Amino acid sequence: MKGLLATTALVLAGTATMAMAETKACLITKTDTNPFFVKMKEGATAKAQELGIELMTFAGKIDGDVESQVAAVESCIAAGAKGILITPSDSRALAPVVTEARENGLLVIALDTPFEPADVADATFATDNFRAGELIGMWARAKLGDEAANARIALLDLNPSEVSVDYLRDGGFLHGFGIDIKDPTDIGDEDDPRIVGHDVTNGNEEGGRKAMENLLQIDPNINVVYTINEPAAAGAWEALKAAGKSADDVIIVSVDGGCPGVRNVAEGIIDATAQQYPLRMAALGVEAIARWAEDGSKPAPTPGKDFFDTGVALVTDQPVEGVPSISSEEGLKLCWG
Repeated sequence: MKGLLATTALVLAGTATMAMAETKACLITKTDTNPFFVKMKEGATAKAQELGIELMTFAGKIDGDVESQVAAVESCIAAGAKGILITPSDSRALAPVVTEARENGLLVIALDTPFEPADVADATFATDNFRAGELIGMWARAKLGDEAANARIALLDLNPSEVSVDYLRDGGFLHGFGIDIKDPTDIGDEDDPRIVGHDVTNGNEEGGRKAMENLLQIDPNINVVYTINEPAAAGAWEALKAAGKSADDVIIVSVDGGCPGVRNVAEGIIDATAQQYPLRMAALGVEAIARWAEDGSKPAPTPGKDFFDTGVALVTDQPVEGVPSISSEEGLKLCWG
């Protein structure tokens, strides 16, 4: 982690001294209630204040609210912003308005969720979502050992829109667990008999509870639960408890690394989660807009990838051989929300 921070500092050195009082930037998140996006806003706001940039912030009403995000992009164009940081609710549907923004001279950086194709935006600053899913899949498979061959798996996804962050985490988990993926962009297109099914959660606790209830009706013997994020995992746990399950009966894995989620790891509710770093992601994005405003330069991707990788770490108190991880105690020092 220290190495990543040092690399980041070298890549973007010198931007903190810029005097950018005349520069406007926008942050557009999927919602303003998910702790991940709250921390992202905190990081962007702090960096904008440091650099003297006027930051305008917008958010959808719920995850999947494309209309609000389209309106936000249009507002940023009209306001004369130099750049936009956006977590797209729909990686494809937002492409036309983002293209319009770039044609008007704005630097557009996708945060967390890549556009499809990725070059719809000028750059992407994100967690490697496939790797995040892969880590929890590898961990779950190693934890089960020989019993992985008999797993009964429930997958609690985001929404029906097939957003890239959704299928990348989902596909990464399946790959890490050792399940072939015919088409990584098509959630549910698997024929492995261990998969009980998929359901959507909209990334919140209530959605996680309902999705888990639905899948338990299909198979009450589910013993592995993948969730798109930790709020969905918390809801899934409530449904499992109501069905008479204990923490020893089911493995729950997730992605995010927010403080409530890491505390659930410490308490044994979530067995392992892949932690990402939204504050860093947003702060780096604001620095990139500052550079664009100063000299027209665009951020470069991490070598070997088509995006700037802002890091991921597996958090668990049950380490397994061959899967790198940090403890919940370490995760709490790096968490958000």
